[in-house]
Amino acid sequence: MIKTNRVEQEILPVILAGGSGTRLWPLSRKHYAKQYLAIGSDNTMLQETLLRLTGMAHLPPILICNEETRFLAAEQVRQIDLENTLIMLEPVGRNTAPALALAALEAVCNGKDPILLAMPADHKIADTTAFHAAVSQAAKLAADGHLVTFGIKPDAPETGYGYIRAGADIAGSGAKHVDRFVEKPDLQTAKRFLDQGGYYWNSGIFMFRASRYLAELESFRPDILRACQDAFAGRKIDLDFVRYSKQAFLDCPAESIDYAVMEHTESSAVVPFDAGWSDIGSWTALWENSPKDADGNCIIGDVLNENGSGNYINSGHRLVAAVGVKDMVIVETKDVVFIAPKSEVENIKSVVEKLKAAGREEVNYHRDVYRPWGKYDTVDMGDRYQVKRITVNPGAKLSVQKHHHRAEHWVVVKGTAKVTRGDETLLLTENQSTYIPLGEIHALENPGLVALELIEVQSGTYLGEDDIIRFEDKYGRS
Repeated sequence: MIKTNRVEQEILPVILAGGSGTRLWPLSRKHYAKQYLAIGSDNTMLQETLLRLTGMAHLPPILICNEETRFLAAEQVRQIDLENTLIMLEPVGRNTAPALALAALEAVCNGKDPILLAMPADHKIADTTAFHAAVSQAAKLAADGHLVTFGIKPDAPETGYGYIRAGADIAGSGAKHVDRFVEKPDLQTAKRFLDQGGYYWNSGIFMFRASRYLAELESFRPDILRACQDAFAGRKIDLDFVRYSKQAFLDCPAESIDYAVMEHTESSAVVPFDAGWSDIGSWTALWENSPKDADGNCIIGDVLNENGSGNYINSGHRLVAAVGVKDMVIVETKDVVFIAPKSEVENIKSVVEKLKAAGREEVNYHRDVYRPWGKYDTVDMGDRYQVKRITVNPGAKLSVQKHHHRAEHWVVVKGTAKVTRGDETLLLTENQSTYIPLGEIHALENPGLVALELIEVQSGTYLGEDDIIRFEDKYGRS
């Protein structure tokens, strides 16, 4: 039998999945950030983060996400059969210090005091064995009262990361005291850090006892702690999720753990960490971390690339033909085509800001919009009509509802639909259809064992998603 260190058995992973996607737009969107994408793997980045814990002794993990992505996160956890994962919902985004305060309060509320392993859900770590070894090393430091961060040994003068300047060795640990945290530097400064040595990239991964973090937060940012305690006092269980008081959390300052605690504590430590880490923070980083052909091209999907080199070309749905292009990023989704030289991809932020200012939904959603019961894709729309392809998961049911401004026509493409329409109950199979008149109370359910797919044609004076009056909903939506 393999013996496991008692400290390691106290590790409580906390997965931070609340960020919104802009740097990898249009693959990532506000409500479908990069942690929910499969990048270089059959699993999504969130799933890879959770699966990275396999083989390491730990308590059931906590996953922190936001309201809009809760069902997407829960579905991705379900897909990898990870039971007992607690999903905490941030009422609003307030950065990492408040999010981890809620997690720490959750961890100690039953009288325990585990060591939190806080990890972003959207990082790549190639060497899982090295990661486990670093966690084991950091856990011993955390058990002794240190607040530990993981420092990545730099191999280039990267300006997109914060840095950690290491201080003296911590005797017998292989770790070092943190001398100071450094903001993202300019290129000249980053080159100097690389030449001098003793600097590490700040990975954003942390370990500390829950009570220790709360005590340091009390010392340096009591305003954040009080707001989080007030939010925690309003804690409620909602299906598979834990909710907190929105008003109390709205009053909480937005601050990162780096600024709130790590830059002030005298107990910080850095564990040097070399395991093929990347935060995949840009299209260039994604290209660098992706398999490439002999000409340096990363090709995904239906792509014809003639005499091109150094490209990242990702076709999600249509043929992309490229001739003679070099060092380009070309991304095709159902609703967007994005093209940029790799040297210009950082300017994606200004594109996203302009789209936000114009009120474009392409910033927020893909055409595939996920719901607790499945998803829908808006295939076509025009004046007074809209066509959607709806997928309902086995055993799932949409709310009992009605609409004031639209009627709906449903045609079953695959599977079996159980339809409630007024006092009627219909069972429809492939190639059968029904009509839901304006104002009629109705519901749609998949009683089968395979996904139900149907085409919905809406017609009426207003076709917005807010024209739904719910009478009953198994997912607790009003």
